[in-house]
Amino acid sequence: MSGARPAGARPAESQTLSALLGIRQLILDRELAPGDRVSELVMVERLGVSRTPVRAALIRLEHEGLLTALPGGGYEVRGFSWQEMVDAIELRGVLEGTAARFAAERGLEPGRIRALEDTLDALDAVLAADPLDMEAYIALNRSFHEAVVACARSSVLREQLERVVALPFAGPSAFVDTHGTSREAQHSLVIAQSQHRAVLEAIVMRQGMRAEMLMREHARIARRNLEIITRAGLPDGAVPGLHLIRNRE
Repeated sequence: MSGARPAGARPAESQTLSALLGIRQLILDRELAPGDRVSELVMVERLGVSRTPVRAALIRLEHEGLLTALPGGGYEVRGFSWQEMVDAIELRGVLEGTAARFAAERGLEPGRIRALEDTLDALDAVLAADPLDMEAYIALNRSFHEAVVACARSSVLREQLERVVALPFAGPSAFVDTHGTSREAQHSLVIAQSQHRAVLEAIVMRQGMRAEMLMREHARIARRNLEIITRAGLPDGAVPGLHLIRNRE
């Protein structure tokens, strides 16, 4: 039987997700630049999906902050100032810090602690390898951050954080693969891993405020990485989302 869908899949949601990912990728690939108008009909034709999921995707991307609704209808790609990018990273730190505090205050069962320890052990192995497997690092780093948020057991917090990290420069792995082999970047990754260990220790010890402050400080690694690539003078296409910065000061 052709066209079979996975059990439980819902066509409308699947098409909306397809449209969402498609439009976001056009932005990250620089096919849509800040100030460009994003037409519903053009996206329907370009992505090969119907108007309803495209409309839903555009609304979602506006909520995420990648698009701005125009007074006369339609949307345009949003540009960001340096300060807005820094603020987004800081907000992610606040939310992840709150997640770490919730996890510490609410406690973790042994199985969750073991899973987090296993992730950090795997990260240690990746960092010790030569050459560094950056894809493996990014996947494990993302897994650790997502696990901490899951341990907070707060759907409200998770939803707000998902909105912030949808911005291409605000996520926990933002920019880490740009200069993964440089001495400065390698040092940054080692510091980040040390912070991971300290956050987990604070959570296990039920030290809520310490866990929160450590996680907030940890988020500033993304800002440091942003400063590294800005000083390097990389072209826009070298880093997804870098072209969205209106000025780099």
